[in-house]
Amino acid sequence: MTTWHEVEPAGGPVEVRGALDLERTLAGVLPRRLPAWTRAQYPGPFLDAVTMTPSGVRLAFRTAATAVELRLLTTVSPTSDDSRRPDPGTVDLVVDGELTGSAAAPAGNVLWPDGELEAGEPGAVRFDGLASGAKDVELWLPQDTPCELVALRADAPITAPGPHGRRRWTHYGSSISQGPGADRPTGTWPAVAARAAGVELLNLSLAGNAVLDPFVARTIRDTPADLISVKIGINVVNTATFRRRSFAPAVHGFLDTVRDGHPEVPLLVVSPVSCPAVEHHPGPTGAGPDGTLVALGDPDDVAAGALTLTVIREELAALVRDRAADDPHLHHLDGRALLGPHDTAHLPDGLHPDAAAQHRMGRRFTAEVFAPPGPFAGRD
Repeated sequence: MTTWHEVEPAGGPVEVRGALDLERTLAGVLPRRLPAWTRAQYPGPFLDAVTMTPSGVRLAFRTAATAVELRLLTTVSPTSDDSRRPDPGTVDLVVDGELTGSAAAPAGNVLWPDGELEAGEPGAVRFDGLASGAKDVELWLPQDTPCELVALRADAPITAPGPHGRRRWTHYGSSISQGPGADRPTGTWPAVAARAAGVELLNLSLAGNAVLDPFVARTIRDTPADLISVKIGINVVNTATFRRRSFAPAVHGFLDTVRDGHPEVPLLVVSPVSCPAVEHHPGPTGAGPDGTLVALGDPDDVAAGALTLTVIREELAALVRDRAADDPHLHHLDGRALLGPHDTAHLPDGLHPDAAAQHRMGRRFTAEVFAPPGPFAGRD
């Protein structure tokens, strides 16, 4: 008979990486990617929900177990009342740095668009057949599905992971970086790049909400980091958040706040990847009859200050060039180096990269940024 050793999935020996808040719930612990103090400043429930999506969040521990089981309660959110329930995604198993397994996350709660919660039950994800002997284990949570952690058990004692000694990379971006189109939690482009470069990822990408909120800048300022990247632009256009007059000052303010806490950390500003609908047409945006992204703004308004991706790229390149005269650790990357005009067939809804493009973006980011002479090149 198997003897199981059960521990709290958050706290105790288990380290939850990639989350800045662990909210206690009736079911267990809900990882959030922004700290609790920021909630008082959210503009609405959408951002609150986005912080619950655990893109890049993983449980780290050490064990000699050959079987590991995680109990969790997922919550999926259909886009309309008659939609089928979305797939909650997968949990990835990484052992001693190598991806060794993936298992479907259990179906749990359903939060319908009218706000009604159809309550579900916690389920288990189990991995058997692990190699014997002590090893470092990570369980990566589904990148786009909130997960309440209920219990973690294994057929050998679970202890705290050893110090990893890797550089810490904080990345800020939109849904493109959060990765709903990825095929697995380790398949988002930041996760692909982080694992290839051997760095520790904190993914602060906020779907639909990467609009330079000051509380995010203060979060980055106050969070230990050895490398920082901020990918700016698509949500600014999609929501028509700024005009040309206000955009550059907002970027300056965001970077100033980050620099208050990290004056000499390599800081990379990434401009938007290709998105045909808003290259030359301003936002806001919506969904067309076929569900693909369409621009609703007036192209004639660009001359008066409306923003397109083309304008934003010009603004960011000039801004970084000017600031870099006094900040040698500030760098710029044109986002089209990650996903350019020739890659747009991999945007099934006109906006979000598919799984293949997510992997390709991660590899390209590694080559452009982590490999010499890139701005994040260095030894861990």
